[in-house]
Amino acid sequence: MNNKIRIYDLAKKLKISNKDIIAMLQGLDVSVKSHSSSIDAEVAELVESLVAESRAAKNNTKPQTEVKADKKPEPEKKLQPEIKNTSEPEKKPQLENQSGNKIKSRPPIITVMGHVDHGKTTLLDHIRHSNVTEHEAGGITQHIGAYVVNHDGKDIVFLDTPGHEAFTAMRARGADATDIAILVVAADDGVMPQTREAIDHIKAAGVPMVVAINKIDKQGANPQHIRQQLSELGIYTEGWGGDVGAVEISAKSGLGVPDLLERVLLEAEMQELSADPNANPEGVVIEARLDKGKGAVATVIVKSGTLKNGDIVLFNSTCGKIRALFDWSGKQLKAAPPSTPVEILGLEEVPNPGELFKVVKTEREARAAILDFKTRERDASNAGKKATLEDLYSNLEEGQLPHLNLVVKCDVQGSLEALCASLEKLATNEVGVSIVHRGVGRIAESDVMLASTSNAVIIGFNVRPDGNAKRTAELDGVQIRLYNVIYDVIDEVKSAMSGLLKPVLREENLGEVEVRQIFKIPKVGRIAGSHVTRGVVKRTAKVRVIRDGIVIWDGRIASLRHEKDEARELKAGLAIFLKFMTLRRKSARFKNSS
Repeated sequence: MNNKIRIYDLAKKLKISNKDIIAMLQGLDVSVKSHSSSIDAEVAELVESLVAESRAAKNNTKPQTEVKADKKPEPEKKLQPEIKNTSEPEKKPQLENQSGNKIKSRPPIITVMGHVDHGKTTLLDHIRHSNVTEHEAGGITQHIGAYVVNHDGKDIVFLDTPGHEAFTAMRARGADATDIAILVVAADDGVMPQTREAIDHIKAAGVPMVVAINKIDKQGANPQHIRQQLSELGIYTEGWGGDVGAVEISAKSGLGVPDLLERVLLEAEMQELSADPNANPEGVVIEARLDKGKGAVATVIVKSGTLKNGDIVLFNSTCGKIRALFDWSGKQLKAAPPSTPVEILGLEEVPNPGELFKVVKTEREARAAILDFKTRERDASNAGKKATLEDLYSNLEEGQLPHLNLVVKCDVQGSLEALCASLEKLATNEVGVSIVHRGVGRIAESDVMLASTSNAVIIGFNVRPDGNAKRTAELDGVQIRLYNVIYDVIDEVKSAMSGLLKPVLREENLGEVEVRQIFKIPKVGRIAGSHVTRGVVKRTAKVRVIRDGIVIWDGRIASLRHEKDEARELKAGLAIFLKFMTLRRKSARFKNSS
């Protein structure tokens, strides 16, 4: 036996659960943190002996192994938990909640996240087609955004989401649909910007993580380099000073995928996931659509209780009586227990992904609840406020200890590193500062959703939000602060922390123009042939040229024309000719502001 052995390796060898081994070690006064901790070979031998004795006593036979004389004395009987022989089908214990109902273990719900080209879809496809249960061996007949796979006789539910945007969108609506997140990182590519975004979203959700190091069969693959990069981001894998599981796989060939599923099941076992199948059914919406033949259709995951055909389901925005239930393979069901993804028919309207639902007794009760919810939501939106720099010091005066969460987006990596380092140094004993996400490029809708769920302020340096991000920020009340001088950012945050923040001039967006072509005219210069897409363009207003959300020029209009005529103001829908200094880029989009 080796000098050290991990607890879950020993559990697998002895065919018992991790919890039983941890309980035995605690009875032997051996301190362990989790199932990924390692123990000495001598302690492992003692555990093997105790397991053998327990099984022998159960079967009324002599143990096959004996405790050596120099080992630690056998603990008292009360310290030895009963060992279950998992070589036979194990019957899970049923706990009782306060109401006396039976609580049973449930399958884990998994979300796969990572960079766009690192193999998330390939991994999901391989798992889906390789691990379908026997009665569904014919393949998938219907795609409903979630499906169930079976590994070693245990079910695992996978959410087929498009990435961390949908993951955080569900969290923004109060949904807690994921038990474990799988982070996919390509061994030949390394940690990329979307990998960092996914990590930030997983950390903000507080969900356990398992890392899948993919493409290990490709030339140039370096799994150890991936582990090092992750440690630099605060993700410490097993063997690198932490307990985050990291499994090397090839999603294309299937190499290591069974080990990944086994690691997920171990993580789920440590969480002791359970639900009461007899409770009032509750769950969350994964997807929803309007079908021409079926009407409003929603894919939901049951979190507790058993959803049945004929139940009246209440969402925040709609309700309905279930006419039919279909599982992920298209098979019609009569009932859906906890952790089951199902498609339901019979809703009056299409709910939003991430909405929670529950079962009520009557449709009248459901409609009254919807009206009450909308009234309370409107009152809460008027009363509730998101974090702003202006309110930071007022919270401190009221006796609270404020903590400023920031989402920082910059135009280039160098500015990002310098700005984040300066902001983190501003933290004091009275006011904490945390950067929940940092990145390069325009402010996207996913940044706003993360800021909303984390109650953070968005800091943009030489970048601007896109249209979706701006609308989402206005609806959710997320504050976006935009700067083009790095010292202004530091000064304003510092002033907010000390209560000296002064009112700032607010930028008013007058309109947007899309540059279609650049003309070079002798003795005149460069002219931008453009189209006004929104609002108005004023001759006296300032102009900011933006490409891919990054500011590339800032200044004023030198000349504004419609056809051959000079103009002071032009509205949306018109073709215009613009001249402004130093423009040298084609196909840019600029915003006209004052």
